[in-house]
Amino acid sequence: MGVSKEENSKRLRYIRLLGRFISGIIAWLSKADHPTKEQYDQKVDMNFRFLEKNEAVKLYKDEYTELEALGQKILDFRAGDETIETIKEELFYAQNQLEKRINARRYKKSKHDNHANDGW
Repeated sequence: MGVSKEENSKRLRYIRLLGRFISGIIAWLSKADHPTKEQYDQKVDMNFRFLEKNEAVKLYKDEYTELEALGQKILDFRAGDETIETIKEELFYAQNQLEKRINARRYKKSKHDNHANDGW
């Protein structure tokens, strides 16, 4: 493999692991009935072990830097002393904002959608 292909594969692996880490924590927070801070810390530690096996790669695209920032926020809450309700609210809000930005680029409303099919 050339240097660029190797870097590209490392970057893709890092992005996938980062997404897996974040989605695992968010899914657990949404499904857990009565999560506690201790359970959150254990879950973050358990999911982070996969991410720390891979070296961090510099990400340039806005979508991926925001994903990395969300992962860092999860780790910061692990070290902090916030309540689980605060953690849950902040992470759900951050995840929702990230999804909104991604979807805003994907789905564009046609400017004259009503007029496009007038004659057909």
